[in-house]
Amino acid sequence: MSAIQNTVRTQLGAAVQRNKALSIDGILERMFAKTFTGLVYPQIWEDPEQDMKALNIQHTDHVVTIASGGCNIMSYLTAQPASITAVDLSPAHIALNRLKYTAALHLPDYDAFYQFFGKANVKGNAALFDHYIAPYLDQQSLDYWNGRKGLRARRIDMFEDGFYRYGALGKFIGIAHFMSRLLGVDYKAFLACKTQAEQKAFFDAKMRPALNAKLIKFITSNRASLFGLGIPPQQYEALAGAADGDIHAVLTERTRKLMCDFPLNENYFAWQAFNRSYKQDGTGPLPLYLQKEHYETVRNNVHKAEIHNRNLTDLLEEMPAETKNCYILLDAQDWMTDQQLNAMWKQIDRTAQSGARVIYRTAGTNDILQGRVDAQVLGNWHYDQQRSQALNLEDRSAIYGGFHIYTRK
Repeated sequence: MSAIQNTVRTQLGAAVQRNKALSIDGILERMFAKTFTGLVYPQIWEDPEQDMKALNIQHTDHVVTIASGGCNIMSYLTAQPASITAVDLSPAHIALNRLKYTAALHLPDYDAFYQFFGKANVKGNAALFDHYIAPYLDQQSLDYWNGRKGLRARRIDMFEDGFYRYGALGKFIGIAHFMSRLLGVDYKAFLACKTQAEQKAFFDAKMRPALNAKLIKFITSNRASLFGLGIPPQQYEALAGAADGDIHAVLTERTRKLMCDFPLNENYFAWQAFNRSYKQDGTGPLPLYLQKEHYETVRNNVHKAEIHNRNLTDLLEEMPAETKNCYILLDAQDWMTDQQLNAMWKQIDRTAQSGARVIYRTAGTNDILQGRVDAQVLGNWHYDQQRSQALNLEDRSAIYGGFHIYTRK
């Protein structure tokens, strides 16, 4: 095992492992950590447009974020911040982010960029990689994408074969489609809906009965069943806690929100969930960074983004005091112990300028910091509960129970 792999496994272990190795919880935690050594999210499942409303990113702002699949970072670039510093513990996510940064700079035009990441299933994408991207990639990322996927194909060939069907999330969605077909649900009919009324009628007539099937209830009662969504055992408990332990009720409600609360022509998360790709005729909704009108802005600002295969707290410790303005923590705090939370917030508080904003999501509905993070540190921040709840309702991904905004006093 390489030194890099050893470091990554150590970092992942520290992030998610809380129980004895041979306990049931300990085994589940280690299974989850192993999942994160590979590609988990071909697309990130937090809505960047709500992030940007909450953060109000300015040209002078220095942004710190957890990267995941990188599409949100690319979308934040449309606001033209001064810098974006990203971290992630998955080497696959690091390689994917660097692929996106390099592609934005060196692919010849928007059509090639959209073909590569918007369609991500076109023969010739591997040739685009070899000709335009590979010469400018760092060696570690180049080795990753040239590495073998199966017996013959390179990993980069995923972009000729439907990239969004890969990774833990892509495979999870694929299994969900298989189960849906067994239960008589045809998502083509759902994607043909013209109005939200039709979407709601489909959910009530087709989706709700399928979700109520005994097989689905049995599968989702297993804490390992949601690893493909990037949900570790401790977050599974928080998710169930949002409905007094009834995980089925939570999953049903969040599926309803995804299918019913937003028009299909405005929600690319719904297309990814039920089509396993963006709408292929080019007329459907897209993340900001894939929209043609933002292409030049992304291209002209992508040099401002950098990513590190590091723990966020460790990286913040190396940053000067009072130099950062925006922090995006995704749902990582759901995984953390009180000790980890306090260590991270100590560094956030130290590095934040006055007026800095922090956003994060939670599996449950409530803010998880009160009573856990040192009151002296948290006292420097204002929690905007009303704005948090409003933006949570607008989050088109529909995965999380809570969206939270803190501002440095």
